Amino acid sequence: MPSRSDTNRTPPSTTPKITLKGVTKHFGPKKVLNGIDLQVGTGESLVVIGGSGTGKSVMLKCILGLLHPDSGSIRVDDAETTKLNPRDREKLQHKFGMLFQGAALFDSLPVWENVAFGLIQGEHMPRAQAKEIAIAKLGAVGLTPDVAELSPSELSGGMQKRVGLARAIADEPEIIFFDEPTTGLDPIMADVINELIVECVKDLGATAVTITHDMASARKIADRVAMIHQGRIIWTGHAKDIDQSGNPYVDQFVNGRADGPIKMQIRAL
Repeated sequence: MPSRSDTNRTPPSTTPKITLKGVTKHFGPKKVLNGIDLQVGTGESLVVIGGSGTGKSVMLKCILGLLHPDSGSIRVDDAETTKLNPRDREKLQHKFGMLFQGAALFDSLPVWENVAFGLIQGEHMPRAQAKEIAIAKLGAVGLTPDVAELSPSELSGGMQKRVGLARAIADEPEIIFFDEPTTGLDPIMADVINELIVECVKDLGATAVTITHDMASARKIADRVAMIHQGRIIWTGHAKDIDQSGNPYVDQFVNGRADGPIKMQIRAL
């Protein structure tokens, strides 16, 4: 399947859906985000790449409001989000969908209730209506209605990821976040998940932000790629240009080379 940037679809808007300016975050003496500047266009699929510990997940949690930045601005639809009161924060959350790294399903709930959790708990939707939507969203990610009654423990890793994706799109959010969506999957299932992400985001017309270190995933789902290193965005560009970025950090990461400006800290045994 071609990459997202090669598909026949309406180009994303240049109007920023999300804007980060000078975002910093410390944990004690450790500076994780060191002045993040980033824009995501409306309807755009942005993939943020970078090694472990570079600040990808912390940045995502700051946008979601799970962490509060120490300084800087985070705007969604041109509205500042870092100073929202609890009620306005809750309203903002309705714009978001999230696929967590480990799917993060509730073992005590059947699959359909996992998918419908936000509809029932957040939207106070009647259970029968929520179940109908959940089954439809499971169908959108290639799962049959009988899966709805299973428990998460009865599913394979790939099926759990599909259920997590169905939950992320259940409320038809404006913005969907994907946290390492292919981690722990074999290459074939990872490609299946990537294709589902492309189709679901396209069908919803949603803005998507994905963090990953999987370059196959990045190439398939991205309109644009940004690289984070030591808490800063050091390069952004179209997905098709990543192999000719002209940035030695990006070049080393994309090609998975040990030699280069990125130095791994290895503790001697």
